[in-house]
Formats: sequence, C-alpha cells, structure tokens
Amino acid sequence: MADDSKNISSGARSAADESQDLITGATGAIGSYAAVGDSFTEGVGDPGPDGVYIGWADRLAVLLSDQQAEGAFRYANLAIRGRLLDQIVEEQVPRAKELAPDLVTFCAGGNDILRPGSDPDAVAERYEAAVADLRASVGTVLLCTGFDTRGVPVLGLLRGKIATYTAHVRAIADRHGCPVLDLWSLKSVQDRRAWSEDRLHLSADGHTRVALRAAQVLGLRVPADPDQPWPPEMERSAAEARRNNIHWAREHLVPWIGRRLRGESSGDHVEPKRPDLLPL
Repeated sequence: MADDSKNISSGARSAADESQDLITGATGAIGSYAAVGDSFTEGVGDPGPDGVYIGWADRLAVLLSDQQAEGAFRYANLAIRGRLLDQIVEEQVPRAKELAPDLVTFCAGGNDILRPGSDPDAVAERYEAAVADLRASVGTVLLCTGFDTRGVPVLGLLRGKIATYTAHVRAIADRHGCPVLDLWSLKSVQDRRAWSEDRLHLSADGHTRVALRAAQVLGLRVPADPDQPWPPEMERSAAEARRNNIHWAREHLVPWIGRRLRGESSGDHVEPKRPDLLPL
C-alpha cells in the first residue's frame, strides 16, 4: 500500500512538473504569445485612446514582455468579437499553429453557451479536439473557464450551463497538461465595477484583474493582487437601480437579443487587431 501511495504521489508530481516546464520553457521565460478567442480576448469593454480595444490579453502581453529584453518579445491577438467556437477553430487556430508561439491562450465557447438550446457537453467535446490540435504545435496552451454569473441579470439564468462547461474546461486542462485561467474562482470580477456598461463585457479594471491572474497562473510576479477588495462604494437606492436596469435593457440587452434573432454578430466584418507576431 505504501509503495502504491508513493507511485501515485510521484505520478501527480511529475505531471505538475511537466506542466510547469511547459509554462516556463527552457529559458524560464515566454518569448512569444498569440491570443485566440472572442470579444473577451479581443478586449471589448476596455477601449484604448486610438479606438482599438485593449483587454486582458494585451495587458498580459505587456507583463510577459517585461520578462524579456526590449524588443525581444512578440505578440499576436487573433480574437474577434462574437465568434462561436467552430469559427474560432476554423479561422484562428490554424493561424496560431502557423505562428507557433511559445504560448497560446485559448478562450472559446462562451458565445455558444449563451445560445438557447446549446449543449455544453457537445461544445466541450469540440473544444477538446481543438485543444489537442493546439497542444501538438504549441508548447503552452492556457485555457479559460467561464465566469460565475451569480447575481448577474439574464446571464445568471445560465449559471448551470456555464458551470457545466467550466467543469469540462478544467477536466480538459488536466487531460492535456494545460494551465487554467480560472475565472469562476476570481471573486473580484463578481463586483459590478469589473463590468462595462453593457454588463456583457469586462471594464478596463475587470480586464486588468484578469490579466494579473493570468500572469500569476504563468508563474510571473505581478504588481498587484487581482483579488484585492474593491474600495467602498455608496449604496444605490432601489429607484436608481431600477432606472439603471431599464437603461441597460433598452441600450444593450434588446439590441443584443435582436442581433441573435437576426443571425447577426457584432464581429461581422471585423478583422484581428494583431494578426502577426510583432514586438510590443
């Protein structure tokens, strides 16, 4: 029994060591990074001064570049808002494999889960096939879980489906030796200030916290705790909350539902903002 226990423990440790080796690489740093995904990874909700979204992936790229000599780090962001999993696999995964960076972040399937009648088990099966494909070409593939939508208007109704898909992502990561950006456990993004006005995408502060957590997962030292408490906030009256909800429904929820009914996407005619691995 003791020998069996030692073997089990040794096996678990070697799997963890292998995962860490993949993250740090032979040189102890990641020299190139390609981000794959939808609006979350494109950075919607975090606009830059030039009108191009920034987002957590761009912010993570800056933290990674700080580990390299100036100009040595290269970064591509292939993500496009509104993309479904199959579109990401068809359009972005081949390009990511072609670029062959040290790191790929693969965050996909969220838009599929939000669609009525979608099956998280079926989505996860296709997701795992893409992960296996990427792992054959890329040293480190970081996967992203879903957010805990408890208390979030409308999306809270889908919490069970999101939790099921999140469990699948964690299991897929275990099977393929991938680090996990566990957004479900990141409590700080459950604060409304972590979300933009549309309540569907993170705010600049929310994206910053996700970038810090991603950097931690990759073994980087970060300048701030992503789960640090938010400063105290004045309580809103019930009347003010109702006004905000009505404004949100009129300006954001109704147009979003309309696009779904018409089969349109916010990402139609949008191109990747960084299609090539370029220095920051």
